[in-house]
Amino acid sequence: MKVELTKFKVKQGKSKCVDEWMEFLNQYMKDVLLTLEDEKMYVESIFRERMDGQEFLYWFSVQGEGGQEVENSQHWVDQKHLEYWDECIDPDFSPIDLKPEVVMIPEQIRAGMI
Repeated sequence: MKVELTKFKVKQGKSKCVDEWMEFLNQYMKDVLLTLEDEKMYVESIFRERMDGQEFLYWFSVQGEGGQEVENSQHWVDQKHLEYWDECIDPDFSPIDLKPEVVMIPEQIRAGMI
């Protein structure tokens, strides 16, 4: 099981596009949730931060081993998600992976994830 939190920088001037992206994911949540099964993604959340005139998105996830990469998905919702990604995420900023120090998942829930 992988527990990850990664920080990505939003391209300058793309805040409205990020608004649209997050609205898209929320609007089509039923379809989004279906794609998570192929990825063996148990939890995925996106957080947003604005600081000192810059904007960042953080991806938090709990994922099983051996899931399909989103880039290999044929689901229409994943393809649209990746279009937004290319439009909004700054490729010149190296993503920052934060290190999990403590993972607190009760055993009965963890057993259902493996």
